[in-house]
Amino acid sequence: MVIGGIFVVSGFEKLIGPYQNFLYVIQNHSFLPLFLAEFVARVLPWIEFCLGIFLVLGLWLRWTLRAVMALLLMFMAVVIQALIRNLPIGECGCFGALISFPLPVILAFDTTIFVLAWVLSFRRKEAECCSMDRYLAQNENA
Repeated sequence: MVIGGIFVVSGFEKLIGPYQNFLYVIQNHSFLPLFLAEFVARVLPWIEFCLGIFLVLGLWLRWTLRAVMALLLMFMAVVIQALIRNLPIGECGCFGALISFPLPVILAFDTTIFVLAWVLSFRRKEAECCSMDRYLAQNENA
């Protein structure tokens, strides 16, 4: 639920602000062409928000954890390339205007969340104790 909450907050914060704010963050990383950056700025907050909701509810947990790990790997790759290229980025912009972290801190944060999601993917039985998946499976068997 903690990982889901992080994704809900991150996605929601970007959704309530103008997409141009997140577009600016994406453009600072000099990673995508403009037309793709605009698409990502409009779509990625929705993906983060929905994945966060799915994690909080424990819905489709196996696939949601895989999607979250893939997204975190992408985030880490973007941050690593910015650090390697020594881009003049003071903060990540990951949580919109809510919270600001320097790139090395967000890399450590994303890595920690990735490891937690990876561990949960192997310990799904424990993770599903209060999940919607478990509730739906119980009702299906009844």
